[in-house]
Amino acid sequence: MTGPLILLTAGGTGGHLFPAEALANALKASGARVALATDKRANAYAGSFPADEIVEIPSATPSGRSIPQMAKAALLLARGALKAIPAIRRMKPAVVVGFGGYPTVPPVIAASLLGVPTVIHEANGIMGRANRLLARRASVIATGFPAIKGIPAGVPGRSVHTGNPIRPSVLEASKAGYPALLADGKLRLLVVGGSQGARVMSDIVPPAIELLPPELRSRIVVCQQARGEDLERVRAHYSRLGVSFEAEPFFKDLPQRMAQSHLVISRSGASTVAELAVIGRPSILIPLPGAIDQDQAANAKTLGDIGAAIVLPQVQFTPERLAQEVRSFLEEPDRLTLAAAAAHSASITDAAERLAQVVLQLVSSDKNGKNP
Repeated sequence: MTGPLILLTAGGTGGHLFPAEALANALKASGARVALATDKRANAYAGSFPADEIVEIPSATPSGRSIPQMAKAALLLARGALKAIPAIRRMKPAVVVGFGGYPTVPPVIAASLLGVPTVIHEANGIMGRANRLLARRASVIATGFPAIKGIPAGVPGRSVHTGNPIRPSVLEASKAGYPALLADGKLRLLVVGGSQGARVMSDIVPPAIELLPPELRSRIVVCQQARGEDLERVRAHYSRLGVSFEAEPFFKDLPQRMAQSHLVISRSGASTVAELAVIGRPSILIPLPGAIDQDQAANAKTLGDIGAAIVLPQVQFTPERLAQEVRSFLEEPDRLTLAAAAAHSASITDAAERLAQVVLQLVSSDKNGKNP
C-alpha cells in the first residue's frame, strides 16, 4: 500500500524551494509520496529535489504599474492554472502545499477549483502578495513566525504556527557549538547577500574592513559571496589590504560556513533568519530596501528584538558604521557569544515535522469527510 501523494509547489528562489525541500523529506519519512510543481526559473536547479515527479507550470510575477504588463502577467498565471488542472487531475494529490511567490498561484488555484485541500506556508513576518491572493482558498495557513501581519480578515481556513522548515544540511551544521572568539583570536566573518547576491555587500564591506586599525584588520578572516560582476574588485580590495579572504559567487556548503563563522553580515530573507537561529550565529542584518511588503525588515526585527542581531536599514549601512560595529565586537568578544545564544533561543528545529503533521492531518480529515 502506498502513502498519499502530496503536491508541493514552490519556485523563484531558494528561499521558497529550501523549505519545500525540508517538508518533502519529512513527508517521505512519514510514508507519503511527494511531487513538485514549479516554474521554469526554479526547475533549472530543482534536480536534487526529493520528489517522485517534477511538473513545470507557467507563471509570472506582476510588477510595475503598466496595465499591459499586468494584463500579460495575469494571462500567464491563468494559462498556468489551466495547465495545472489536468496535471492535478492526473496525479490526484491528497493535499497541495504552496510556499509563496507567484509560481504557487496557478497550482493552488487549480487545486481549489478541483476541491483538493490546500495549505499555504508563509515564511516571512508579513504575508506576501501571492499568499494574500491565495489565503481565502487555503484550508490551512501555516506561518514561519508566531505573529505575522497581512493575513486578510475573515479567511475561512485556520492558521497554525509551524516555524520555517530547515534543510538537513542546516540541521547538521547546527550541531557545531559557537566557536567563541578569543581576546586576540581571528574573527571569522561571513558575508552573504541572498540567493542572487547583493552589490551593496561588495560596495560596503571591503571599505569597512579597510577603515579598521591595522592591528584589528589583521585579525579578520572574510568569506564573502560576491556577484560575478563584483568579484574581481572585491578580491583585489582584500588582496591590497592583506586580509585573509575567500570570495565566490556562490557557496554550496553555506550552512557549514555559517557554523564556522563568528559573525554573519546578510540580507534577512526568511530562510536566512531561520538558519541563523537554528545554527545560533550573531548577525548584522540589512533588510532589502524598497520591497512593497517590507517582509525582510519584519524578519530581521525578530532577531534584533532579542539581541541576536544588529539591524541596519540600508541607508545606515555605511563603511564607517560597519567598521564601528565590527570593531566593537573585536574589542568585546563576549557580546558575540551572548548574541549567538540569543539567536539559538529563537530556533525551531522541527518545523518540517510540524508542517508535515498539519498536512497529514488534513489528509485524514479529508478521507473522513470532515472539514479541515
